[in-house]
Amino acid sequence: MFQLARLNNLNQIFAPLSARQGQFVYFCRIASYSDKILTFLEEYYEEARRTGVIIDGHIQNPNPQNLSYFFEMMGDSFVFDRNFLDVSLAKWLPRMSTSQREVVVSALYATFQDMKQKGKNDNMLRNAYTKYMCWLYYKFERIVNQLGAEKTPKILYDGTVSNYELQLLTILSRAGADIILLERNGDSTYLQLDPKSEHSTLYSPDGGTQFPDYFNLKWLQNEIVKKANLQMIYGTPPNIQACTNAWMKQPSIQEMLTAAHLRGDEPNFFYNSFILQHGVEDKLTFSSDLFSFYKQLKSNNRQICVVNHNIPIPSSEEIAQIKRKNYTNVQQLLSDLSHNIQYSANIELQRLMVKSFLDVCLEENDKLSGNLLKLTNKAVYLLCWLKRYQKELFYQWNVPEISVFILFGTCTSENEALFIKFLSKLPVDVLVLSPSLDVASCISSDNLLELKFEFPAPLDCFPVEQSQMRVSTSAYQAERDLDTLLYQDSGLYRNQQYSKADSITLQTMYEEISILWDQELKYRPSFSTDNQTVVLPVLLSKICGVKDGQVSQYWMELKKLMTPDTIVMKNQSLVNLHEPNPVKPFATQFLQNKKLLQNKIKTHKSYQYGILRPEIQEHLLDKLQLLLDEKLIVGTYQNGTEYTIISTVLNMNKDVLRLIQKFDFTKKNPKLIFINTTEEILSLEDSILVAFLNLVGFDILFFVPTGYQCIEKYFSCHFVNEQQVGEYMYDLSIPNFDSLQETILNPIRKLFRRGF
Repeated sequence: MFQLARLNNLNQIFAPLSARQGQFVYFCRIASYSDKILTFLEEYYEEARRTGVIIDGHIQNPNPQNLSYFFEMMGDSFVFDRNFLDVSLAKWLPRMSTSQREVVVSALYATFQDMKQKGKNDNMLRNAYTKYMCWLYYKFERIVNQLGAEKTPKILYDGTVSNYELQLLTILSRAGADIILLERNGDSTYLQLDPKSEHSTLYSPDGGTQFPDYFNLKWLQNEIVKKANLQMIYGTPPNIQACTNAWMKQPSIQEMLTAAHLRGDEPNFFYNSFILQHGVEDKLTFSSDLFSFYKQLKSNNRQICVVNHNIPIPSSEEIAQIKRKNYTNVQQLLSDLSHNIQYSANIELQRLMVKSFLDVCLEENDKLSGNLLKLTNKAVYLLCWLKRYQKELFYQWNVPEISVFILFGTCTSENEALFIKFLSKLPVDVLVLSPSLDVASCISSDNLLELKFEFPAPLDCFPVEQSQMRVSTSAYQAERDLDTLLYQDSGLYRNQQYSKADSITLQTMYEEISILWDQELKYRPSFSTDNQTVVLPVLLSKICGVKDGQVSQYWMELKKLMTPDTIVMKNQSLVNLHEPNPVKPFATQFLQNKKLLQNKIKTHKSYQYGILRPEIQEHLLDKLQLLLDEKLIVGTYQNGTEYTIISTVLNMNKDVLRLIQKFDFTKKNPKLIFINTTEEILSLEDSILVAFLNLVGFDILFFVPTGYQCIEKYFSCHFVNEQQVGEYMYDLSIPNFDSLQETILNPIRKLFRRGF
């Protein structure tokens, strides 16, 4: 007969007979509950269902029909003898092999012997024999020919076992079956039958509790079916999973700069971050710190997606692209919608996307109490946003790369929060910068790191090169202090030391313009150098009105701004529309999939900038691409305006080009002044050049004494800082600035209309 072994590790029961180091079987009682027990029971239930026997409640006693058939086949005789038992089993259960029958005979005989020793008479043994034979035939016939096999048959019993049932289970255990006895009401009843636990052992898990009231085999079966259905939805699982934030050395967004391969070396994990920051630590340096942070991410070739304020809701066109049907249950809903997730370039990433989508949707379904309509709407939003940002985040993605998603704004939408949570389960560093301290974010997650600071953020949008960064100047002395600090950090610069630059627009007071105008860039607030790239703080303002109505002083102040590097347009257009544009016929050839074909442009016969320094050519083409990407001009990628942008930028006049050619990014920058005393609107072409030259690094001022909206028509956003400085005045004549100083500085001469 087989020997009883103690089950110390639940998985031991699934080991084949040859791996048990002897003729051992397990007959184990489980009287307490835990997650580990539940997982084990799910697996054991499936094993017993396939190759064993499941008993829910009690083994039913033989009914009259069962007994009638038994006596008809076997007669009513009984002899307490091994040979009698062997002959009877051979006739009653012919599928058992000789060796199996010998073991069962030995187990039966040992049981009857135990009964005999306890004072049971022959009539009691006969009744037990009849009951056992019927049970073996009607309940356990499917496993008797598996007893003692390499893969031992499994029996799961859920209920309060009786004396006769325990005896039969003991017989089957001794014959080579594994048995789990569930005792949902505790172990005390069993111990009345087997006080010394001679026939089975008790398994006590760490941290085990009483079985919940809802637990039974029917509930367990339903849970298994649910998980099986979900497994069908999930499909092949991904080979990697997220390790979020745990790899960080300190709680800081600077940790996101850590290269992916330095975060951890477990091959089954990707190491990402999920951070929500409220407010800022230092509002004076916040904008420049963020810009430096962004540039470092860029220099590391990270895929970056930045969204300001909130994630725009899906358009009707985006929603229409999501294939969906009517659904009757959540499994059907998610199984169908998940087919919208496609990423053929990397099947592992696609599996990650599907798993993350299903995880957050199933969790959300629990919160919605099974409301399929609401869940469908949320799932469609997730899929729309994934399709929108997928290429930007995962272009040519491979393990262990980590993309970056930055939301600059307070996340107050549940759908946005759900999408952010979804992204945090993918190989993405998710950063939510919440500038307001008054509005609470609705993002919550177990893997979220929250950072809280005391100051509100002084920015309206995240400062990246794709959208102009706005920073506020401090008082003049503070600016000088900042200049000193910048000198200490960056030192002196040699001529043309840097070949790349990004401009940021300073938001200044009117009085500061004259102070900053003729300064070298390195002395301006927020100037910096990082990774061979210079950050250029430039001026871009529209000055409306005449201060104190003093026209003469107005012109004099304007004349002071006319440096040798300043182009002045007096009620004129910077672009001569009457001259032919040699680039215009070929502009459509220079753009493909919204990307400039720079090599094709440089080798084309219409290209005029080949005489410029190579780094300046790269600078101009990069800023042209940026102008297109930012869609600063109305109609870009809508009505062909992008081709007008290309042809205009690639056909600038010589005066502008010469200023750009000698532009040293660490010294004084070129300047452009428009004076408009009329009602003329800035043309599309001039608007294009204004936006472009601002990105290149020009200081640009519009003097509009009328205060008319004459420059805003073709800009797609609030692009130019507007200064209201005084009284609106009309029909002013622009003086000859070459002779203006002599007239203004000699008021006595003007009074007497004669010279001295």
